[in-house]
Amino acid sequence: MILEHAVLDVVQGEEQRFEEAFDRAQTIIASMPGFRSLRLERCVETPSRYLLLVDWDRLEDHTEGFRGSAEYEEWRRLLHHFYDPFPTVEHYESLIRR
Repeated sequence: MILEHAVLDVVQGEEQRFEEAFDRAQTIIASMPGFRSLRLERCVETPSRYLLLVDWDRLEDHTEGFRGSAEYEEWRRLLHHFYDPFPTVEHYESLIRR
């Protein structure tokens, strides 16, 4: 399993609109092959910062499947204009096998 990690810095004052757009966008990503789960957390110290965590079966499910899909274009349209700066997305794999 792969964990996608992104710190999302949202333009100050746009937090409510971002959260509303994300509520719509999460159904898009949840419908993608290889998607397992998603968490969006809001930073206590910096309320315009969010942490996005997405579990995928494989790296390619995110990097090729989701990002290469028509659905990603809608995700991008809904969310990308809220970010400043644009987030860096990283992927992690667990070293602990359960």
